[in-house]
Amino acid sequence: MVSFDKFKIWVLCICLVCELGYGFYLPGSYPHKYGVGDFLNVKVNSLTSIDTELPYSYYSLPFCKPEEGVKDSAENLGELLMGDRIENSPYRFKMYTNETEVFLCQTKPLSSDEFKLLKERIDEMYQVNLILDNLPAIRYTKKDNFFLRWTGYPVGIKVQDAYYVFNHLKFTVLVHKFEETNVARVMGTGDGSEVISTVGNEGSDAPGYMVVGFEVVPCSFQHTPDSLKNLKMYGKIPSPIKCDPTTVSMAIKENEPVSFSYEVNFVESDIKWPSRWDAYLKMEGAKVHWFSILNSLMVITFLAGIVLVIFLRTIRRDLARYDELDKEAQAQMNEELSGWKLVVGDVFRAPSNPGLLCAMVGDGVQILGMAVVTIMFAALGFMSPASRGTLITGMLFFYMILGVAAGYVSVRLWRTICCGDHKGWVSVAWKAACFFPGIAFLILTVLNFLLWGSDSTGAIPFSLFVILILLWFCISVPLTMIGGYIGAKAPHIEYPVRTNQIPREIPPQKYPSWLLVLGAGTLPFGTLFIELFFIMSSLWMGRVYYVFGFLLIVMILLVVVCAEVSLVLTYMHLCVEDWKWWWKSFFASGSVAIYIFLYSINYLIFDLKSLSGPVSATLYLGYSLVMVLTIMFATGTVGFLSSFWFVHYLFSSVKLD
Repeated sequence: MVSFDKFKIWVLCICLVCELGYGFYLPGSYPHKYGVGDFLNVKVNSLTSIDTELPYSYYSLPFCKPEEGVKDSAENLGELLMGDRIENSPYRFKMYTNETEVFLCQTKPLSSDEFKLLKERIDEMYQVNLILDNLPAIRYTKKDNFFLRWTGYPVGIKVQDAYYVFNHLKFTVLVHKFEETNVARVMGTGDGSEVISTVGNEGSDAPGYMVVGFEVVPCSFQHTPDSLKNLKMYGKIPSPIKCDPTTVSMAIKENEPVSFSYEVNFVESDIKWPSRWDAYLKMEGAKVHWFSILNSLMVITFLAGIVLVIFLRTIRRDLARYDELDKEAQAQMNEELSGWKLVVGDVFRAPSNPGLLCAMVGDGVQILGMAVVTIMFAALGFMSPASRGTLITGMLFFYMILGVAAGYVSVRLWRTICCGDHKGWVSVAWKAACFFPGIAFLILTVLNFLLWGSDSTGAIPFSLFVILILLWFCISVPLTMIGGYIGAKAPHIEYPVRTNQIPREIPPQKYPSWLLVLGAGTLPFGTLFIELFFIMSSLWMGRVYYVFGFLLIVMILLVVVCAEVSLVLTYMHLCVEDWKWWWKSFFASGSVAIYIFLYSINYLIFDLKSLSGPVSATLYLGYSLVMVLTIMFATGTVGFLSSFWFVHYLFSSVKLD
């Protein structure tokens, strides 16, 4: 009966993991009820381009500004770090009220600088990103009988050496009748001032609608000067406007103004509020993700077979044979030892730079813990794309909190290497608190100066720089020191064998040991390179990545592969009497970062061929370097800890003098 209950639990877990692969999300905010005629205000985000990867403010170009002036929307830390700058716009609708030929404004005659800047932004294929009720504007194009989905629309287009701007926008707003039960059913983090209470409204018959879709069709239309005379903002243009996205007519010229207009059409839709993000999060290529997981499982099975052979056929056989002998025969056998048994007096000899190793392992535990917790929350839907910046904000929060784990692991490992000595634990905890964050902060500071020089909104403001430094030294560092104090008080791990005073000479090897260490990274890379393509496309091609369920599964498989690879390589080094396994076990699995960086260069050359300018390429390589360093710390830590456990278990199973 007990075994049957265990079987049911395993079946349930497997079903849960399979379902988790598809993932789901919480809408992220409460539904907003709008009555007929209520104003809907469109917001604008930064202009973006996959050609430069440099975001710019919407109002850096000569566009119409709202009558009340430009105002920043409420932003969180994650939005600022991602380069989002959300501001109000002059586009304004009335709920369920169709409008056509709405005049927005006529700019001043374009100066030479404005004209040149507009041409540059059109050449660099910059996109305008609009937001209505927290939904980005979506655009559909047809190619080979297929509809392609894009977020935003281009600033303009170049046709035969002439530049045209999209100055007329045709909006379609999809609405759904407000249902009171939605408020009770949908979870999220909406703005309290806009939450509609269900209490006391049960008898209300006032019609209400929710925004469930926001589409845009950009057009280039040449307005006649006479039709715009004496028109104010939101006035109706007397002449009809035909919005044809296949033709262009509004050419921009120096010292000539540009006129902007729009139209809006409301369409009642069957889309429910919880499903309104489905158009953005449609998971394409699910079979590819499952293929990635199957590929990883094959690598794991192959490595698990090797580990099984090592444990069952080699180690267990040697130990069983040794235990069957009497003491006299054991003494004789000790003189005839070979392989890993010969390094018994050196296997736990302290490595070179032990303080640095302890700090890197502590940082790796902190990074790995942050990644696991963040991806789990994202897979469970608590970091919805509707709440912009929550993913980055969550990562920062979890990273700071897990400083306790970094301090504890680094200091306890230090005390283990020093055989219980408390001396120097403060220095080790300080290294763990500052080593990886210091490297990342230095790289990001250099990149930020490049962004500042380009006047990009991707540059972190100086005030945010100060906030990040305060978070680092006022929260993360103290928590790491607290963890170090706990680690200093905890008992150190006892070695099962004594270390000789004179180190044993390592015999010459047939091949360099670093060659094996570098080659070992290919196996962990093989488990994630397919998923890596989707992540890179999300980061650099503007695509939404929300299959965190798959990412969680791939990450678990990656951890298993890293542990197995490092364990096998450590055993191979011990068998050839190489007792310097500490750093090699770290870089055996950490070397996957080298292959990821090479893949990043390959992605830059073949997939981001249109990336223009040395600044953009430097930014790409700089961010890629931070990413691979993060992965190296996390995977290296997994490899080291698994090897440490393996070596401790191996030499605690046999007692040699």
